[in-house]
Amino acid sequence: MAAPMLRCCSRARWSGAPSPSRVLRSGLRGAHSGPQGVLAAQKARGLFKEFFPERGTKTELPELFDRGSGSFSPQTVYCGFDPTSDSLHVGHLLALLGLFHFQRAGHNVIALVGGATARLGDPSGRTKEREALGAECVGANARALRAGLEALAANHQQLFGDGRAWGSFTVLDNSAWYGQQHLVDFLAAVGGHFRMGTLLSRLSVQTRLKSPEGMSLAEFLYQVLQAYDFYYLFQRYGCRVQLGGSDQLGNITSGYEFVHKLTGEDVFGIMVPLITSTTGAKLGKSAGNAVWLSRERTSPFELYQFFLRQQDSAVERYLKLFTFLPLPEIDHLMQLHLKEPEKRVPQKRLAAEVTKLVHGREGLDSAKRCTQALYHSSIDALEVLSDQELKELFREASFSELVLDPGTSVLDTCRKANAIPDGPRGYRMITEGGVSINHRQVTNPESVLVVGQHILKNGLSLLKIGKRNFYVIKWLQL
Repeated sequence: MAAPMLRCCSRARWSGAPSPSRVLRSGLRGAHSGPQGVLAAQKARGLFKEFFPERGTKTELPELFDRGSGSFSPQTVYCGFDPTSDSLHVGHLLALLGLFHFQRAGHNVIALVGGATARLGDPSGRTKEREALGAECVGANARALRAGLEALAANHQQLFGDGRAWGSFTVLDNSAWYGQQHLVDFLAAVGGHFRMGTLLSRLSVQTRLKSPEGMSLAEFLYQVLQAYDFYYLFQRYGCRVQLGGSDQLGNITSGYEFVHKLTGEDVFGIMVPLITSTTGAKLGKSAGNAVWLSRERTSPFELYQFFLRQQDSAVERYLKLFTFLPLPEIDHLMQLHLKEPEKRVPQKRLAAEVTKLVHGREGLDSAKRCTQALYHSSIDALEVLSDQELKELFREASFSELVLDPGTSVLDTCRKANAIPDGPRGYRMITEGGVSINHRQVTNPESVLVVGQHILKNGLSLLKIGKRNFYVIKWLQL
């Protein structure tokens, strides 16, 4: 699909873009504060943090989404996701939830995979250049991201319906239009519409230019390509709004200026918060603290535990940001928490809602089974864990497949699994109470294994040495 030729576009008189300092940070005007006001509702929840531009446009942002006049006109909103990895992570989830909230309000949304832009690398919020990725790697990552986005959209549709007519959810890849572009043709058509002084003034550019490493031409041109994405989606899909993290304001501003300069029309940006760790570091791949959304990288159990462990000071905010729960229900959960904080009711609900959205109902059930098996010493839960769940739950554990010979003892089992040292020291580890099998302490090294006690009905023995060292044994030929 070829990109639209720029010379065919209307060229309205350009009067200059609003300054980023004029981004709207306070409440929205009353015209959009009704029960169906998606902008006001998500501003109140803290999901929509900033809006650009605030004013100085022919059509202002609240007017696009105002249902108060009685006539509803669906808008199109997009957010980009660069495939620098083969999975999204929790840091991407708020932007996705922003798209979902627009979809639930009847608007059409686009999740744009940056199969082309990922090869340049977004410099926003970075102190040094990203490691370059080859075309084959980016292509594989892009396919994985598309599948992940489509799975999340399907879970949202199937498990969180509210009885209203929703808008569409579309996944696109910008390599579809950049792949057919020739460099000189693209620069000739697009480059003349960008001013160097404006591009150089962006905070992300200034920060990098002042750093010891500097900034590559590829990174510098990233904002040009993201601006062109906005223009392309505006032309082909009527997209008027781009969602992005708070660090994307410079790129969104470039898109606003480019679209307005070529068409005379107004487009807008909405920024969502950046999720940080308890130390204030941004969660993500670059920081090395990503909580991934694909099961291969972060299991449903691990995702569930991440949200279950949120501190009391963060849980109310996270319920508003990461779930679709109505505000009165969140207030009720917090009141229960005040009465019985030890039960961690809000954290459990938060973990359940997010895990269900990301991994579906089966993923949530898996997370709960694993939680019961590991932290509540539930033999029943341990017996029904699948091999996949066992490997996810005990990711760092040693796995062994052993044949059960007649008379196999506790000592034999520990030694075959290489769980204890040979000789008297290993023997004493058992007699002194340092070994348990299936959450039951064993102190007699000579005890013969009993099926149903030491070996569960799924052919599993969970051996624990000390407090943290696990060994998983699958018995063959039972």
